Amino acid sequence: MSWETVAGAVGGVLLVYALLLLLLWGYARRHPETVAMKDALRLLPDLLRLLRRLLADKSVGAGVRVRVALLVVYLLSPIDLVPDFLPVIGYADDVIIVALVLRSVVARAGVDAVRRHWPGTPAGLEIVLRLAGLEARR
Repeated sequence: MSWETVAGAVGGVLLVYALLLLLLWGYARRHPETVAMKDALRLLPDLLRLLRRLLADKSVGAGVRVRVALLVVYLLSPIDLVPDFLPVIGYADDVIIVALVLRSVVARAGVDAVRRHWPGTPAGLEIVLRLAGLEARR
């Protein structure tokens, strides 16, 4: 394999990565009102307990449990789309991926399943539902 081929492949990967970072940055700027980053990070322990409880619940579909399992693996993995040492955007990718998976889980399992397994405060549940693209239903 020649160095031109390797350089072209590395350049292509870096270009795709830069494009993904640009899209992530644009998404975070377009939707700042969804959830503040500090609120999302503060909820992490309760969110991890929620994910563990959803994984253990056999009443939710297998597809939901697979999504939750893949999310847990991603969150625990040392390999990240955007390194966490980068200010703001380093954690933004994690929050956006969690939000996308939560939207999918809520759409499949329902708000009641999330509410049933939520270990935190009602205010925390409201933030999680907002993160999932829903308003908290009283």
